Amino acid sequence: MTPAVSDSDLDAVSSLQVTGAGPARGSLRVPGDKSISHRAVLMAAMAHSPTVITGLSRGQDVTHTLGAVQQFGVTVAYADEGRVRVEGPIRHEPVDVLDHGNAGTGIRLMSGVCAGIDGVSVLTGDQFLRRRPMDRVAEPLRRMGAAVDGREHGRLAPLVIRGGGLTGITYSPRQASAQVKSALLLAGLSATGPTTVEEVHPTRRHTEEMLAQFGGRVRVDGNRVTVEPGELTGTDIAVPGDPSQAAFWAVGALLAPEQGEVVVENLYPGFGRSDFVGVLRRMGAAIDFDLTTGTLVVRSSRLRAVDLTAEDIPGIVDEVPVLAMAAAVAEGTTVISGAGELRAKESDRIASTTRLLRAFGVQVTETEDGMVIEGGARLRPARVDSHGDHRIAMTAAVAAACVDGTTVIDGWDSVATSYPGFAADLVRLTGASAQPGA
Repeated sequence: MTPAVSDSDLDAVSSLQVTGAGPARGSLRVPGDKSISHRAVLMAAMAHSPTVITGLSRGQDVTHTLGAVQQFGVTVAYADEGRVRVEGPIRHEPVDVLDHGNAGTGIRLMSGVCAGIDGVSVLTGDQFLRRRPMDRVAEPLRRMGAAVDGREHGRLAPLVIRGGGLTGITYSPRQASAQVKSALLLAGLSATGPTTVEEVHPTRRHTEEMLAQFGGRVRVDGNRVTVEPGELTGTDIAVPGDPSQAAFWAVGALLAPEQGEVVVENLYPGFGRSDFVGVLRRMGAAIDFDLTTGTLVVRSSRLRAVDLTAEDIPGIVDEVPVLAMAAAVAEGTTVISGAGELRAKESDRIASTTRLLRAFGVQVTETEDGMVIEGGARLRPARVDSHGDHRIAMTAAVAAACVDGTTVIDGWDSVATSYPGFAADLVRLTGASAQPGA
């Protein structure tokens, strides 16, 4: 008899074997929003009075950010009911290397914090993070006066940042990026004069919203965001559920034309975080998101193809892989373009999503900045490599649950960076079986 495997054991397996049973049905709450969690920890560490955070993401990415702020002498204390008390402020350079694991958001935002500190900081991460480009953050931080160096002329981590003595700038990123914007706004708190970011397309506003919660002086005027230098004040933060994680269950309910129905509660309703809902509506999904309660309801529907362009991408940059899987079963041909930013995520997400779809029997053509997906596919069991990308792995899992047969997902342990317990939720909502893969 095969011994029982606990939920926590499934989080750590390198390969997960999923035998399908049907679409997702049921209700749940997903982990705390990862993007908000990173920002809450960093601003709490910069603040001049304590902050208590509830609902913080349990994933490894945010755990690495908590560990990093402690290298600056910031106190992190865990209390009951999942509360975390963070007491700064950061007063000196870190005592050791700042290891951000697989967290691209963590290392880029921390780069902005380090640029404002008088001293030397060294930032690194795992083998996947060290391949991700950092020049898009390093370049504007240098313009502000920080010395930033790294492999390939500062393009790749490890990064060495000598901070302090910053001057505010006006900067227009070539690509829309909430991470770049956020790094500059955090650096701008320690600069002389205002710092302004002018975006090509508006990106998610977590940092602007949270700076205001911490007493920062920030102004939003269309695509322009400006922060004034100044101190932050600690506050109490309740982190709502992560809409990007809810997107997997929404699509999990839609991959079969009947029987699927999912309710996800307590999601973050902020600007730019529920754009995937609008995309699924355009595809014909029966989906509703209550912005007051943060409750998402989705029911099985017959989907149709859509075109997604550069204007859509900033609001769905994390959801493209799972939306591509929805397009695979939709009627018609879906074209995704203007998504070149995805080549610089945890994996090259254009290439890895294309390989994922092909493994499940989908006809898809990779393009320079996107893909063309032929809908109406009958998904088949597959063996999938996540390439260390949690969103590829979770997309594969919700698809596998709807397939008649067994799928093996290699690189499953990447999911623990953002959603510990995903496999357990998959089993509960779909009836699929999950066990370590061979």
